Amino acid sequence: MNALTKKLNSLLCIAFVLSLSACSSKPKLESDAIPPRVEQPGEAVNRQVYDDPFEGFNRRMYYFNAKADEYVILPVVSGYKAVMPDFAETGVSNFFSNLGEIPTFINAVLQFKLGVAGETLARFATNSTIGLAGFIDVATPIGLDKQNEDFGQTLGHWGVGPGPYLVLPFLGPSSVRDATGSLVDMAAYQATIDEFGMKDEEELFLNFLRSIDARANVPFRYYASGSAFEYERMRTLYMKYRELQIER
Repeated sequence: MNALTKKLNSLLCIAFVLSLSACSSKPKLESDAIPPRVEQPGEAVNRQVYDDPFEGFNRRMYYFNAKADEYVILPVVSGYKAVMPDFAETGVSNFFSNLGEIPTFINAVLQFKLGVAGETLARFATNSTIGLAGFIDVATPIGLDKQNEDFGQTLGHWGVGPGPYLVLPFLGPSSVRDATGSLVDMAAYQATIDEFGMKDEEELFLNFLRSIDARANVPFRYYASGSAFEYERMRTLYMKYRELQIER
């Protein structure tokens, strides 16, 4: 099976796990909720600062992601957490976190953040050896802190603007720049997995497990805030968070 087919199969596996028919309607307020009569303070400013020309699409995708999360993803995550002992769940998270050191290292080098690159390389070497292929996080207790650099940050570091806000299927808040960066990071991850020489079905299972582990480690729950402005708040929080990541 050629590399392109393997990558397509990996994506199909993730899509199968997370699939749910899209719903184009907007979420309804609770029966006793009072519709806002005035614009939220600061909302006009946020709309000017954070470009959102795809708002209609983004809102529908946000709702789709909420329903996929509620009816498909979270039940699978709950089942996963129920059958996995805590130590095994931690080990799996550590393993995938260790794999994530590779794109972090590459992006740190591309941004000439040599201190970050060196610490990331030291973490990877330590956890991959003493930490038994990354299942045990030995690096953090000895002072090698986890870093976070991706290709979206690399593009931002070199002056590429975020572009319009964009909500991606299953992945959630993003921007045109960050979505492009995610494709590059996914390619780097896939190249790393290919080096393991696994069978196709083993690679598909690994991608499935990675998707479940990633969601299990994110405490966010859609519409838990009870705010009628959750979409706007998420947009502002995401875009500001990315600004701060790039500026540091």
